[in-house]
Amino acid sequence: MHLTGTVSKIKILTYSPQPLVRFTLQAKDQVVNCLIATHSLTFLAEVEDQMTILIAGTLNARNQFVTRNYRVLGKTKIMYEFENSRYPKSHSLF
Repeated sequence: MHLTGTVSKIKILTYSPQPLVRFTLQAKDQVVNCLIATHSLTFLAEVEDQMTILIAGTLNARNQFVTRNYRVLGKTKIMYEFENSRYPKSHSLF
């Protein structure tokens, strides 16, 4: 199952080497509660509120969408931070 929408209410539920993250996805006509454990650290680094993403996964017994994969549509949070960095860009590394 695939969904596309806007992310809001990102919250870390369990702090561990692989944290469990909860977020809300506002799809076209529905609000979906989502969970992500796989790639959750990368998710926290790349996604913030009001970003549009595409997610793939399944619904669990509590009607929560368990996210297996995601893609950010547009620029990620890391890209924005790199572009707006106050440090000068290096022309060459060597």
